[in-house]
Amino acid sequence: MVGYDPEAKCVSSAEAAAAGSASGLVTRVLVSPLDVLKIRFQLQIEQLSSRNPTAKYHGILQGVQRILREEGWTAFWKGHVPAQFLSVGYGAVQFMAFESLTELVHNVTSFNARHSLVHFVCGGLAACTATVAVQPVDTLRTRFAAQGEPKIYPSLHHAVVTMYQTEGPRTFYRGLTPTLVAIFPYAGLQFFFYNILQQVSKWAIPAEAKNGASVKNLVCGSCAGVISKSLTYPLDVVKKRLQVGGFEHARAAFGQVRTYGGLLDCMRQIMREEGPGGFFKGLSPSLLKAAFSTGLIFFWYELFCGLLCSMKSPESMKRKEG
Repeated sequence: MVGYDPEAKCVSSAEAAAAGSASGLVTRVLVSPLDVLKIRFQLQIEQLSSRNPTAKYHGILQGVQRILREEGWTAFWKGHVPAQFLSVGYGAVQFMAFESLTELVHNVTSFNARHSLVHFVCGGLAACTATVAVQPVDTLRTRFAAQGEPKIYPSLHHAVVTMYQTEGPRTFYRGLTPTLVAIFPYAGLQFFFYNILQQVSKWAIPAEAKNGASVKNLVCGSCAGVISKSLTYPLDVVKKRLQVGGFEHARAAFGQVRTYGGLLDCMRQIMREEGPGGFFKGLSPSLLKAAFSTGLIFFWYELFCGLLCSMKSPESMKRKEG
């Protein structure tokens, strides 16, 4: 269902956008706590270890307990409104672009639109398109998730106005360069491995076992998410560090803060002060999030596309006429 298939094409670009939006919305609600935890870990300068007395967060369980104690359970959905705008917009643009690109490959080239390498390139390009479209919302989401108590930004409108007036319009695109550098291989690998795993599952699972299709989509998506996130994670850390630039005063309660002059300066400072492990801070919750979010995204997308197809089937049309 994911990607253009000339033998079973039943979803238009607009319907792909709708299915992508719906899948992003549902998934975001479910994985928001892991996202907040991941961002907190990524932005912490101090080592993520109980052996470091100055570190605010040591691990997943301790981090969850501390956030609950200091900020309450609603803290796990901080920045949820901009995050939902991000998920809905990103899902719509990404899947609409992906379906259109794979169809273009089928129509104007000799390549097989179902090939894994085609899915890698089209998935990467679709994600870059979606990223540029929603980057301002991603920056807002990161700042909301990063702030502690008392809040610097009490509302989305206040955040947009304050950031624009004090930092200028370019601040909404902080971290765009590492984001684009990271998102192409990350998303490309997601679609690449999802395609491969789906092909493997068709070979390994009997064709008559159709009742497990939804579980298969979930498992294939989760595995694809974990693999792609592991391979591209360091650039995600750099992106988050750059997105909170100019926001250091709101990070004072969390420990040390740093100011970075750009992508290369950020990478140099992390390597010098935190070592190679600094590029993998927050990897555990990030892999959990990648497993859940990628699996759920493909699961819900396939499900919604299947529903749209079934609504347009001859049997469904006959029932409506009857």
